[in-house]
Amino acid sequence: MSSSPATLPVTNQQATQSQPPINSHAFRTFLSRLSSSLRESLSQRRPWLELVDRSSFARPDSLTDSFTRIRKNLAYFKVNYSLIVSLVLAFSLLSHPFSLLVLLTLLGSWMFLYLFRSSDQPLVIFGRTFTDRETLLALVLTTIVVVFMTSVGSLLTSALTIGIAIVCLHGAFRVPDDLFLDEQEGSANAGLLSFIGNSAATSAAAASVVAGRV
Repeated sequence: MSSSPATLPVTNQQATQSQPPINSHAFRTFLSRLSSSLRESLSQRRPWLELVDRSSFARPDSLTDSFTRIRKNLAYFKVNYSLIVSLVLAFSLLSHPFSLLVLLTLLGSWMFLYLFRSSDQPLVIFGRTFTDRETLLALVLTTIVVVFMTSVGSLLTSALTIGIAIVCLHGAFRVPDDLFLDEQEGSANAGLLSFIGNSAATSAAAASVVAGRV
C-alpha cells in the first residue's frame, strides 16, 4: 500500500500581509479637506498693498475709535492677519529648532499613534498592548506637559502675543475709507462666519476619528 504524499503547508499571503500603520483613506481625506480649506481661505486674502497703504494710517481719536477700527479691520483683513500671526509663529519656531522638533514629534505622535492609526492595528510598545483610551490619555498628558511645563509653551505664548500685538496695532492706526465701510457693512459678518466655517470643516475628519474611538 503506497503512502499518500505529504501535504505542504500553504501560507495565505493576504492573511500574513502586514496592514498599513495608518488609515490611509482617512489621512488622504484630511489632507484633501485641509488643502481645500486653505485654498478657499487664501482666496479671500486682501491685497498687501491695501494693507500697508501709508495714506490710510492716522492716529485714533480715542480708545473707542481704536476698538472700532480694530473690529472693522479684523473683519476685512482676517486672512492677512492670520498669515501675519502664522509667520510670527513660524519665525519663532525656526529660531528655536529644539522646540520645533518637539512640536513636530508631538504632532506626529497624535497622527500616527491615534488619529489616523488603523482601527484593527492595536498599539504595541515593548510587548504591551495599549487600548485606545490609554493611548488617548497618554497623548493628552504628554501634550499638557509639553505645552504648559516646558519652554515650548512660553515660546508659543510669546509668539502669539507678538502676532496679536502687531494685528491690533495695525488695526488701530489703519483708517477705513468710505468704500471700505460700504463693503464692510454688507459682507463683514458673512465673510467672518465663512472663514470660521472653513476652519471647522478642516478639522472635521480628525474630530470624527476621535469621536469614533472614544
